[in-house]
Amino acid sequence: MDGVNKTLYIPLYGKSYVSKKGIILKDKKAEEIWEKEQFKLKGRSKSKWLSYYMGIRASVFDEWVQEQMTKYPEAVVIHIGCGMDSRVIRVKTNNHYWYDVDFPEVIAERRKYYNEDEHYKMINGDARKSDWLDKISYNKHAIVVLEGISMYLTNLELKKLISNIGNHFEAVNLLMDCYSLFAAKMSKYKNPIKDVGVTNVYGLDNPELVVGSNVLFKKEHEMTPDKYIEELKGLEKFIFRKLYAGNLSKKLYKLYEFEKSLN
Repeated sequence: MDGVNKTLYIPLYGKSYVSKKGIILKDKKAEEIWEKEQFKLKGRSKSKWLSYYMGIRASVFDEWVQEQMTKYPEAVVIHIGCGMDSRVIRVKTNNHYWYDVDFPEVIAERRKYYNEDEHYKMINGDARKSDWLDKISYNKHAIVVLEGISMYLTNLELKKLISNIGNHFEAVNLLMDCYSLFAAKMSKYKNPIKDVGVTNVYGLDNPELVVGSNVLFKKEHEMTPDKYIEELKGLEKFIFRKLYAGNLSKKLYKLYEFEKSLN
């Protein structure tokens, strides 16, 4: 795998770490895969603070997906840049059709641990292109997850991706986390993804820059809700709240929701 694909091991480790501790996120599949893969992470990429953040981020996305699935029982769920994530197990399909999308080499690795069935499929696809959408024949409504992927795409590539999704589906609900422009600049000096060989990342301060005529910006979400931080103990809770959920963190990381409503 190249550097960008190797970044999938960072959230995998984080989710495995918090799951083993019995906090924030229950993810036995992450524990299983990490135990077998044992990819060699180093430096900040194996920080417990980053692991807490990865667990909280996954939980926030899980909660949003569950809400959307309850609200839209006929929608399909699409996780773009799924890596080795087990959201389809954590959330369950509830008879929704679910598509996990990633580069062919990632999907090949993923097939070692996940099995397709009537409602769950894995698709080879590059977020910078739209040909993988042709493999999804349903075009009414999509619940789309872009977790930990936007920072590897330019604003133009993001706008094209969101527009292509909007052109394919009559209605879209999409959640995406982003670096701010400041965070992207700072990542040149201090970023865990550098530990797996990634140096180029991109930021987004204005979500309106990546919307088109079909999918529009809806609102910004809280990235680190207090209810998850409360699961930490003592000094760790204090430090995480101050350094990873405080004003500085809010300047670095954003969580944006987009929507295309039914005509």
